[in-house]
Amino acid sequence: MGDWAKAHREWLTAKYSGDEARKRSVGTNLISDQNQDSSYFGSLAIGTPPVSYNVILDTGSADLWLADSNCSSCNGVATFNPNSSSSFSSSGSPFSISYGSGQATGYAGSDTVQMAGFKVTNQTFGLADQVSSGLLNNPVSGLLGLAFKQIAASGATPFWQALVEGGAWDQPLMAFHLTRHVGDPSSQNLEYGGSLTMGGTNNSLYTGDIEWHNLATNPSFWVLSLTSLTTQGNAVSIPGGREAYSAIDTGTTLVGGPSDVIHEFYSKIPGSSPGSGSFDGYYTYPCNQHVNATMSFGGKNWPISESDFKLTQLTPSTCLGAFFVLSTGRSAPTWIVGDTFLKNVYSLFRYNPPSVGFAQLSDTAQSLNNANIPAPSPTIGSVAASVAATSLPSSMAADAASETRTHSLLVLFVTAWTLSLLGGSLL
Repeated sequence: MGDWAKAHREWLTAKYSGDEARKRSVGTNLISDQNQDSSYFGSLAIGTPPVSYNVILDTGSADLWLADSNCSSCNGVATFNPNSSSSFSSSGSPFSISYGSGQATGYAGSDTVQMAGFKVTNQTFGLADQVSSGLLNNPVSGLLGLAFKQIAASGATPFWQALVEGGAWDQPLMAFHLTRHVGDPSSQNLEYGGSLTMGGTNNSLYTGDIEWHNLATNPSFWVLSLTSLTTQGNAVSIPGGREAYSAIDTGTTLVGGPSDVIHEFYSKIPGSSPGSGSFDGYYTYPCNQHVNATMSFGGKNWPISESDFKLTQLTPSTCLGAFFVLSTGRSAPTWIVGDTFLKNVYSLFRYNPPSVGFAQLSDTAQSLNNANIPAPSPTIGSVAASVAATSLPSSMAADAASETRTHSLLVLFVTAWTLSLLGGSLL
């Protein structure tokens, strides 16, 4: 646990230093929950003929990359073989993504990418033939960035952005529902993790109005301003301006923030104390202490489940909190708000106007927490809408060589009983 905590903190530190005539649609990709909410992945398909791969769904980055078939350090995960796809084209440009605990390097290429009933031809993505230990955990083969092109290391338009700009979606937004399995002693390594809806929403998964917030910065990360943080019913002081900028990041497990605010937050929890060693930057607290935390971005105070706040139990009496100290650097948001928060809301990411929305989870959505539902299996189905993307521009090749930035198909796996639980049709 100590190794994981240290690597997670280091990784985040590095990660943050249409045409109206086209056919449109809405599609859903079912998600898998890996290692008790440590990460959430979906599936996509690449190539001709298409082959499915599992990828982390990450609104905190903007590049798609997969392990290459020549990768000798990918620990048996499924890899992409360029020679097996008749539609693959190599750009000849190097590709590199850096993390605090390692990096993935290789080259860029383009091919047909399919997901949730959508297809983008000539989509640029990275092929990693060198991947540091621990970056990929079987059965995950790579990562799908769902932030804006402005932060793409490759300089290419991200898959989701190509779809929305090409007019493939009914609405210019995507919506997440993430399930909870943390702390459940009966949970398996892989569990049903929720869903990603592209081009619309699943009305059965939320109730009431959607609370929309315009982005606090130009579109890059999905950045909102944190306006309120409470614990044990007490407000925590939140600086304004850039110090309140918060990236809403499905690819991050926890919540990271500045040291002075995190210290004040834990000072209001009796018996809490700073961690040391591998837990440097984290805090412990008595397990018998009930922690009531909320976050707000200019509207409702959204509560965080105690199950989500308790990252793990270190001893019979000592627990580790899910809020930790993070230094992101000048150009990145001060706060990184991950799944510890997002499991408690229905979250929406809208291209135009650029904004993030939150809504209260419905009873149907909450009934899927700790539910005995098998993790979805990737399948490849028919395409409802498609667009063409532009491969890596030659002018970007030199920049891609020097730039290091941290960063199925169609999961249409659905049996009749899963459909009835989700309350909608999955394309």
